[in-house]
Amino acid sequence: MSFSVNWHTLLEEADELPSDAVLVTPLSHTPFRISETQEHRIIVDYVEQDETRPLQREQFETLFRRVHDEPNQEFALDRLPPDAEPFATVWSLHPRIEIDEDAGIIRQSDLETTTQIATTGDGDEDTERTEPDLQVYSDALLLTDALERHDVETFGDIETDTLVDLYTMLSDVQRSANDLRKEVADVILSRLHHDQPVSGQFGSVQRTARRQRSLKDEETVLNALEAAGIDRERVTSVDRDKVDDALEVTELSETDLYDIESTEYVRKADVDEETKETRLQGLKDRLVASDADDDEVQQLQDEIAELEDRIEELTSFDSGASYHTSSATE
Repeated sequence: MSFSVNWHTLLEEADELPSDAVLVTPLSHTPFRISETQEHRIIVDYVEQDETRPLQREQFETLFRRVHDEPNQEFALDRLPPDAEPFATVWSLHPRIEIDEDAGIIRQSDLETTTQIATTGDGDEDTERTEPDLQVYSDALLLTDALERHDVETFGDIETDTLVDLYTMLSDVQRSANDLRKEVADVILSRLHHDQPVSGQFGSVQRTARRQRSLKDEETVLNALEAAGIDRERVTSVDRDKVDDALEVTELSETDLYDIESTEYVRKADVDEETKETRLQGLKDRLVASDADDDEVQQLQDEIAELEDRIEELTSFDSGASYHTSSATE
């Protein structure tokens, strides 16, 4: 099928999108909307930036040809030129073209596909909140409640038992957050196909590599160095394990062989899971309360809404760069 036919099919699919539909680029996950379709281009607006961008038909054709000319009609997303991700995302609206983020490709198919990239912008507002089955959620909820009930700006004035509770909850949140962070990182890593930063609403991540070394067995190392003209004595050193073994069979003290520095710290010794669960259930009951006439419930809902507004205000930004077009003059 010719590009011209596919192009007009794409325009029809784009025209049928709801006005509030949001598309997300496959690598950087940048959200944008289609604001207008024209015969020779598609105009998009970036959701998180004050920027309007025209996507020209010729560039859509270039990507279409590259996908079509591949042996399996699959094109790696990390081969896309800079700023070309929106073209791939829009192409995924076509019933014969789809994006496979896990495989990192855009492909053409003989079977009808369904785009999983488009979402409705206001859909989240109508979605009922559900409690995630995650340990970090419970730990963070308890910590948030404690921080709200105590003046944490002056720790020196807080009772010791309260400080112990705060430390325990902070430790629990740190542990459960680190576990969840690793799970999230593993999934993100499988989707990063290049070394360029990938941005979300609150920050960005980048694929990095850490180089770790471990020596081969001692005889292999020493033989290789001797063959290169390096005496064994130049690379041999005191083995800590052997020193500890020697301490066991001599009258030497630990301080004869080690410089010792003592550091004191707080360590969590025990957690009262029953008390935590009781307090947590009380907080959950307050959050799921449905009596709109209850002053306490209404106050809690107002506080949550205010907190969300503050987070939105603190995390939003203006890129300072825009490209405005006027369809009336083009």
